[in-house]
Amino acid sequence: MATLSIAAILAESAVRHADRAAVVLGEQRVTYADLWRDARRHAAALRDEHGVRPGDKVAVLIPNVPDFPRTYYGILALGAVVVPVHALLKAEEIAYVLRDSGARLLVCHDALAGEGAKGAELAGVAFVAPGALAGDAEVDTYVPRDPADDAVILYTSGTTGKPKGAVLSHLNVVMNVTVTASDVISLTSDDVILGCLPLFHSFGQTCAMNAGFRAGATLVLMPRFDGAAALDAIEAYGVTVFEGVPTMYIALLDAARTDPRRPALRIAVSGGASLPMAVMDRWRETFGSEIYEGYGLSETSPVATFNQQSVGRKPGTVGTPIWGVDVLVAKAEVEGAIEPVPAGEIGEVVIRGHNIFTGYLNNPEATNAAIVDGWFRSGDLGTMDADGFVSIVDRKKDMVLRGGYNVYPREVEEVLLRHPAVAQVAVIALPHDVHGEEVCAVVIAAPDTTPTAEEIVAWSKEQIAAHKYPRVVHFVDAFPLGPSGKVLKRELVARFAGAP
Repeated sequence: MATLSIAAILAESAVRHADRAAVVLGEQRVTYADLWRDARRHAAALRDEHGVRPGDKVAVLIPNVPDFPRTYYGILALGAVVVPVHALLKAEEIAYVLRDSGARLLVCHDALAGEGAKGAELAGVAFVAPGALAGDAEVDTYVPRDPADDAVILYTSGTTGKPKGAVLSHLNVVMNVTVTASDVISLTSDDVILGCLPLFHSFGQTCAMNAGFRAGATLVLMPRFDGAAALDAIEAYGVTVFEGVPTMYIALLDAARTDPRRPALRIAVSGGASLPMAVMDRWRETFGSEIYEGYGLSETSPVATFNQQSVGRKPGTVGTPIWGVDVLVAKAEVEGAIEPVPAGEIGEVVIRGHNIFTGYLNNPEATNAAIVDGWFRSGDLGTMDADGFVSIVDRKKDMVLRGGYNVYPREVEEVLLRHPAVAQVAVIALPHDVHGEEVCAVVIAAPDTTPTAEEIVAWSKEQIAAHKYPRVVHFVDAFPLGPSGKVLKRELVARFAGAP
């Protein structure tokens, strides 16, 4: 029987790159050999003191510190299943994840123990700090697993209802990590990656931590992202690879307004949400380098498409399918059968390949709706050109239907970001008695500017078709963000639906 384990990623690099730094946090420097030894000690404690066995689910609530990879790989070394928990969840939300996943144990860092301990108590689940797992005993190696065995359960933020647990197999993760490290970002052991993406999320977990370890690179951890601090870290540690979401790029550009340093990066990668062209242009003007944008979801392990250096790049697109993955744009309104649309037409992005999750935990109805004939229905609207480059238009659920016309928020956002007083913008649909839905722009003003709603509406009217421009504008200081940096538009809709 074929066997496979994500734990092999660290185990192999501990041999090949034993003395190289695997993770760095401030003055802490943990080599590959030490990190794998620590993970095997965590595994021994989980097995001997907490009874964790192959197939058991173990939840992890740890920020971006070395304890995360120690615990993550310790769980996997036992053949158990990792359930990462969003670090910003409150006790009731944590308890839901613990109950729904059937977690045997919650490993929770002291910094998050306030909510974590309460959540574990509500769920009736044992609670332990990672420091308590650092004994002297250690397992010899990792437990081999079947490639199809469950490895990681990622809880999706979801647009409605309770979060769903997307189950990834060892094959899903190992293949996505390997292709990302080799083809997508072309990582080497000389690379230094800024680990500012949360490791509990698939982007940071697969593309920064696991892909970095696969290549023997060094991961410089940031427990909390800040633009100025990130610029400091890039300079101080000689970072060569920056992976971030659009809000992080915006924060770095803001920091660069008062900081003259322009560190050279080998590659900058964006994902998690659509990167506005205006941000890409400002980055090129400021740092003199390009951003390579990709696309994926928790259910796709996560990388599905990417502007790969070896294949070519088209700014404004999310690139072409990665090795071993197929992508189509299909009729969005058709349930069931997958029906492709012609090149250039808008439809739903559907994906199949080694990266597609095995299903939603304990939710066959949602799984059957999402996976049709082997294709995963992403819920994202997009186009594919004749060269196979995919562009994401918007989420199906975010589209505004105004007076019978489809309005795609991202298109409106791209235009509004050209206004000099608009730093960030989210376009949402608000209910309207006459038109059904109205286009609303929620704006974060650029520093040292005080635009009015009337100014934004009047300017937009000159730039966008009559059915698309926002008639309603609200200003905020910050957006509610999900774990991948996506703006939580449902929270903005709830906030402004009843506003005048």
